[in-house]
Amino acid sequence: MSDTTPSDTTTEVLESVEVGSSTSSTGSQAEGGFDFSERYSEVIGKVNQTLDQVDWSQMGKIGKASGIILAVIVAQILIKGVLDTINLLPIIPGLLELLGLVVVGQWSWDNLTTGEKRNAVIEKIQGLRKDYLG
Repeated sequence: MSDTTPSDTTTEVLESVEVGSSTSSTGSQAEGGFDFSERYSEVIGKVNQTLDQVDWSQMGKIGKASGIILAVIVAQILIKGVLDTINLLPIIPGLLELLGLVVVGQWSWDNLTTGEKRNAVIEKIQGLRKDYLG
């Protein structure tokens, strides 16, 4: 058996780790020429140079666009929550489907019963397509 106690072994291991870490950090600094403060100042200088090149007058447009996108995302989350809540009620989803069928049937009766009405709908669709798609 050995005459060293477990605490002596732990102390020796800790001392060797401390010595190894201190020599490796100074060794890498001396060998590689790496200095944290120099590298930090280089990075900060590059960041400042990049920020100086930004056209800050355009930030209002970017802010408005990001605000609109954020508002749309929030609105979609709220709408999904409302629709999920409605879907949990037992009778309402079926009634909404029936209402949709009634509205489609009424629109079809009003707009598709005669050839003149069908042609008017087709012309309206082509006009909208021309306006939006060019």
